[in-house]
Amino acid sequence: MSAMKFILVTGGVISGIGKGIIASSVGTILKSCGLHVTAIKIDPYINIDAGTFSPYEHGEVFVLDDGGEVDLDLGNYERFLDIRLTKDNNLTTGKIYQSVINKERRGDYLGKTVQVVPHITDAIQEWVMRQSKIPVDDDDVEPQVCVIELGGTVGDIESMPFIEAFRQFQFKVKRENFCNIHVSLVPQPSATGEQKTKPTQNSVRELRGLGLSPDLIVCRCSNPLENAVKEKISMFCHVEPEQVICIHDVSSIYRVPLLLEDQGVVGYFCRRLNLPIEVRPRKMLTKWREMSDRSDRLLEHCSIALVGKYTKFSDSYASVIKALEHSALAINHKLEVKYIDSADLEPATLQDEPVKYHEAWQKLCSANGVLVPGGFGVRGTEGKVQAISWARKQKKPFLGVCLGMQLAVCEFARNVLGWEDANSTEFDPETKHPVVIDMPEHNPGQMGGTMRLGKRRTIFKNSPSILRRLYGDADYVDERHRHRFEVNPELKQHFEAKGFRFVGQDVEGERMEVIELDDHAYFVGVQYHPEFTSRPIKPSPPYFGLLLAAAGKLQSYMQKGCRLSPRDTYSDRSGGSSPDSEISELKFPSISQD
Repeated sequence: MSAMKFILVTGGVISGIGKGIIASSVGTILKSCGLHVTAIKIDPYINIDAGTFSPYEHGEVFVLDDGGEVDLDLGNYERFLDIRLTKDNNLTTGKIYQSVINKERRGDYLGKTVQVVPHITDAIQEWVMRQSKIPVDDDDVEPQVCVIELGGTVGDIESMPFIEAFRQFQFKVKRENFCNIHVSLVPQPSATGEQKTKPTQNSVRELRGLGLSPDLIVCRCSNPLENAVKEKISMFCHVEPEQVICIHDVSSIYRVPLLLEDQGVVGYFCRRLNLPIEVRPRKMLTKWREMSDRSDRLLEHCSIALVGKYTKFSDSYASVIKALEHSALAINHKLEVKYIDSADLEPATLQDEPVKYHEAWQKLCSANGVLVPGGFGVRGTEGKVQAISWARKQKKPFLGVCLGMQLAVCEFARNVLGWEDANSTEFDPETKHPVVIDMPEHNPGQMGGTMRLGKRRTIFKNSPSILRRLYGDADYVDERHRHRFEVNPELKQHFEAKGFRFVGQDVEGERMEVIELDDHAYFVGVQYHPEFTSRPIKPSPPYFGLLLAAAGKLQSYMQKGCRLSPRDTYSDRSGGSSPDSEISELKFPSISQD
């Protein structure tokens, strides 16, 4: 086995420039060459993990199999590369300092002054070395390439120790095993309409001054780079023109690996890092090409109302939206997400801001399906209950995830069982009908890391279940959890008597994991977060069911015997993507024919 290859992705000019997608795409094209790829995300903030962030700060919190609460970029890596990461693939300043301080307290540095250089920088390098060897594929093979994304912007005070660590690291692992991609912004001010290279020049100069020389400069711009601009960047930043890569804004992020591939990035890596790749047509990228062509050609629309409380910032629900997109793509529909702030649906808004109230209800009523995602805190919960009530009575397809499932239980208890004060003890500790209660493991004193987190098994009961059929009639499923409260198991029989069934439970049979309502096209709630394991080519079954129902295709899909689990809408893992015969009979236009 040749030495591990490291690719460091840094960013300049502004944060949020798309480093995550570029890092994922680089991994994807290398994986399509048959290499085993892993990824590490470095976040220079001092939080130990992303668990206590507000979604407005940093986007959603992504949950891993091992219960790690991490940056949403790790979600991109998992989806693009179809790998399973662990919490140590997300490195923060907090984690590094914590580990060094613990060692200092134990006396590992006895007699030494513990400093940023060498102690912190050594700890960073050791962490990267150790983590890069952990297998992330199903076949448990040690990775050959490790893509490292350094969050923030070059020149930030907080990322300095990391840059210094990698300056040393490049000599430790030798030049032919390390390369640096610098992602920069090429703005195009509307006044003159010309593309400006100065921010990129400054940012590359700063990176050079810190001891790292970029091997590829990836320019993010709204329109493709003009040749003159490319040559100018090449001249002022000491790289060949072929090392200047343009990633302009595209219709779908699935196009980014194709853009990199078209600009010869694979060939460059082969030469620069001596990668063991044979040059052959690559099946996996064909699949991406078909996927992005397919998403550009969609004609039929399907709208889903997303009723949440962080709706002003779409990154707050990044994985949820991706899961909806994957499912929409699988049934050849263009997804339209209608964001509704759940507080706008509440009667209080009718008094204060009637226009907002009516607009929100208009959006909800005109959607083909309703999704209530997870969330924390009491604000907006009554609005979610209203939306669930509407979906139940109007027989609109509904999916409730985590809190969404718990509120569906509250809604049913209030409006069907007649328990008017039914609530979750999270919002009303004094309620006489606590239908949702906090779990024994939850310790209210500590906020960070006190939830039921990570991959847990859900066992399906032997009653008829739509969701179980969507999972391919599985006896159980393993999905990721993140919650502090759970449905009160003692009140179960009251619900089941009225056709509100708990069809999935945990291994002990104590936790309610999946709900379904009889006599309704699709009314499903899950306590876990299925969006975290959705993949572009293997949509998550609960979301797939919601989209099928919203597009009016669920019945015919079920009648076909559902033999095909929705995870295989494309043929096999590496081949082309014509849907199986099962699905083509459903009149899904096959993509390979046109």
